[in-house]
Amino acid sequence: MGLRFQSHQEEISFTVSTNRPLTLFEFNHRLREEIENALPHRYWITAEISEARVHHGSGHCYLTLTDKEAGSRSTLIAQARGTIWKRQYQEIARYFEEQTGHPLKNGLKILFNASPRFHELYGFSLDIYDIDPTYTIGDLARQRQETITRLQKEELYDLNRKQVLPEVPQRLAVISSPTAAGYQDFVSQLEKNPFGYAFRLALFEASVQGTEAVPSIKAALHRVSLQQQAFDAVVIIRGGGSQTDLLCFDQYELAATVAQMPLPVLTGIGHERDESVTDLVAHTPLKTPTAVAAFLIDRLNAFEARLEEQFLQVKDIATALAVAQERRIAQLTGQIQQRTSRFLQARQYQLECQTRTLSDKPQKYLTEVQRHVMCEELRLTHSVQKLLSAKEGKQQQYTQHLENHSQKKLDAGKRSLTHLEHCVQLAAEQKLQKAQINFQKNQQRLIYGAKDYVQVKGHQLQLLEMDIRSHDPEIMLMRGYTLTYVNGKLLKSLDQLKVGAELQTRLLAGSVTSTVKKLKEPDLFD
Repeated sequence: MGLRFQSHQEEISFTVSTNRPLTLFEFNHRLREEIENALPHRYWITAEISEARVHHGSGHCYLTLTDKEAGSRSTLIAQARGTIWKRQYQEIARYFEEQTGHPLKNGLKILFNASPRFHELYGFSLDIYDIDPTYTIGDLARQRQETITRLQKEELYDLNRKQVLPEVPQRLAVISSPTAAGYQDFVSQLEKNPFGYAFRLALFEASVQGTEAVPSIKAALHRVSLQQQAFDAVVIIRGGGSQTDLLCFDQYELAATVAQMPLPVLTGIGHERDESVTDLVAHTPLKTPTAVAAFLIDRLNAFEARLEEQFLQVKDIATALAVAQERRIAQLTGQIQQRTSRFLQARQYQLECQTRTLSDKPQKYLTEVQRHVMCEELRLTHSVQKLLSAKEGKQQQYTQHLENHSQKKLDAGKRSLTHLEHCVQLAAEQKLQKAQINFQKNQQRLIYGAKDYVQVKGHQLQLLEMDIRSHDPEIMLMRGYTLTYVNGKLLKSLDQLKVGAELQTRLLAGSVTSTVKKLKEPDLFD
């Protein structure tokens, strides 16, 4: 029977004697020797970490390494165990995390230097001496770029940016861990904004770091999408965690879900390096939770400023129109007066000419001409006054229309802000009342429970006191019992006595001294 190995084009074989069967240990020991002889060097190997575990007692790191079929994400074609001993693990892990921004964990592809080891009890494994972080960085960059390319190919990359973010986003669905420091900072900054803006926040709890982050955030986004009419935007915030737990935000599943949200998504994940893929597909990516809060407050402040600016612009336009109208009326009045004066002068000149040339006309003709001139003057004056009155009426109507329109728009904005403030105040009062009711219920329950506990313990103390008193020697003596002592010790057995011994018997009142004259053993049949 023979066993053969081949490595680096070199064939190695050994023959097992057929005279005696080998024990499993002997076989494994020979196998170990053959592997060490066949593969004596260290080798650079690429693999994916499917499990990484650090033993808390020994400090050694144990890895499960896999290799998958090209183009497949689940078909395994090779698997082995790897070990990084404590004396090397701390240095390798620290350097790897400094360079890649990630610890050694599941899902990372690594290029490592190792030698094969076969143990008679534990089987085959690889002793790892070094890990090249540049390979992992390149693989992460490749995966990130593949994710971005896939999102662009599926037309999801810019999809969420097409959602319209309201000018006044106050109804916010917040996805975060309720204990995260970033969430507390976000809420505090919104509640204490210096302008007094009211925001309505609904927390959808989710794990925002680690291996559970992707399914947890996707589930929270799904719950938000079912209530999309109740919100203006979605805010995903993290903060307060380690930079090494952010690999989940580069996952395609999470980025695709964010891109397809029916509401605009704002992110404040807390990246200190490049933006994650989730940031790239979000409607508005921001660095930190406090930056998201500042962005929302600034947006409301900008809207209020534009509203005030528009009101001032409308007011300025109305004033400018009134001034222009007055100038136009004054100009028309001057033109009419000039034309009237020229007309009258012309008529007067014609009249003088006719008077000189027709001095012989009757006085009646002169009177008629004068009357006609006066009528023309009155008609022109009346026309000018009517035109001026019409212009003034139109000016007042236009001014009143502008003022009413501006006032309505301002009143509508004030009513909306008042309504939102009332809603927030009402919700806070209801929540406070509910908390007070619960507190009162718990207080009554605690009082009743304490009373019952005291009563039960008091009853137990009474029973214990009665039991102790029932065994009091004084009470036993009152019942007619006596206590007998020999040599100062309480008499319990005949073994303590001998003939001639002196006994002291204690009664309720006084004592009796006696001498033993005879001992009698108890009759077993009595």
